[in-house]
Amino acid sequence: MTAKLVGRQAVVVGAGMGGLAAARALADHFEQVVVLERDALPSDAGHRAGTPQSRHLHVLLAGGLRALNELFPGFEQDLAQAGAVPLRVTTDMRLELPGFHPFPSRDLGWNVYSMSRPLLECVVRKCVENNPRITLHAGCCVREYVPSADHSNVTAVVYENPDGSSEWMAADLVVDASGRGMVTLNLLNTIGQKPPEETRIGVDIGYATAIFSIPNDAPSDWKGMMTLAKAPESSRAGLMFPLEGGDRWMATLHGRYGEKPSDDGEEFLSFARQLPTPTLYDAISPAKRLGNIARFGFPASVWRHFERLESFPRGLLPFGDSICRFNPIWGQGMSVAAQEAVLLRRLLGSEGDPLAGLARAFFAGASELIDTPWASAAVPDFALPQTEGQRPDDLDRMLRFNDALLRLATKDPAVYRLIVEVRHLLKPRSTLQEPDLVERVRAMEAAGAHAPRGGR
Repeated sequence: MTAKLVGRQAVVVGAGMGGLAAARALADHFEQVVVLERDALPSDAGHRAGTPQSRHLHVLLAGGLRALNELFPGFEQDLAQAGAVPLRVTTDMRLELPGFHPFPSRDLGWNVYSMSRPLLECVVRKCVENNPRITLHAGCCVREYVPSADHSNVTAVVYENPDGSSEWMAADLVVDASGRGMVTLNLLNTIGQKPPEETRIGVDIGYATAIFSIPNDAPSDWKGMMTLAKAPESSRAGLMFPLEGGDRWMATLHGRYGEKPSDDGEEFLSFARQLPTPTLYDAISPAKRLGNIARFGFPASVWRHFERLESFPRGLLPFGDSICRFNPIWGQGMSVAAQEAVLLRRLLGSEGDPLAGLARAFFAGASELIDTPWASAAVPDFALPQTEGQRPDDLDRMLRFNDALLRLATKDPAVYRLIVEVRHLLKPRSTLQEPDLVERVRAMEAAGAHAPRGGR
């Protein structure tokens, strides 16, 4: 069955994970889709200037993987053929939480994949390039969106070519997947419309990432591991997963405020030694480091509430990070963007004139997608007293609830599966508030700190 066409040309700003996924969604409903990317695009799995965070560990959650499989049939096989390492959830992963060293693992019957951000983006980009309706233009920096005379809709984009010349391109729909979304905000200012309200959580995270050869005597009971901070006493945490090919680890250490890791080799190891458990340090201390240590900083999570605006120009759609920039330590951003692309494709296939009410419908749907990962990160983020932002009034109760929920999960396989499914964006967080489950968690909470904890 042929998908309904709703326009002649759509323009996507940005060829990152969000922009590429959005382009695929649009290709079913527009005669042609043009992706404008300011960076030069490598032909292989190479880093590019516009993604400085690409030298650090990235996670594609199961919800994101399933969305990409829906957009690109056979995508999981493409990842595996490119060398991505399959990880069984959760038996191939060692998760160390405060009080659970490690958290018990169970075979939940499905895989995710471990690889570098450049490899993941390269696989998606090749899928997009194989679509005859999509054209990628590299080295093109978008400068402005052109509104109609009455400011009711966007009709074109103006961009700078690699040679510095300026060009105008008509569009029935512009998707802003640029990350910062500043051209969208500039347009709203130009036409006299208020910008969206923002929710901001200041986390002030510093990263340091190194790559190591996996030694022959590496631990055999896990492929990837994560040790989380013991808040509020400390913000030191670390995670390590294999890169494509399975012969290297990428280890990322992170801390906040005065506890940020260094790019000096000895100081990197010293930071690893001071993590809540010795697992990561014991693994990398005898291993050979490959190349330099990369650093990156992330000041704040920001959610722009476009869904609260009374009106928005037709023909323009902020997307991915242009709507919400997540705290990257929880690995949610790429997966949410992929799910937004699935949402966009569904909305464009609706009856009538999908473009007429697209922004309102998309913002409402995206808000629902964002709610679970945002809340899942906000509660542990606020466990550190230095975190800036509006704390929930019942934060202490929420933290106690989460702790009791984890303790219940160590005893009940169904609850275990549920919290992993929520963490991987396969189910909404509202499933953790079902009355029967809440009652059981409250009973576990009432049992207090004397309840035995699995895996200690």
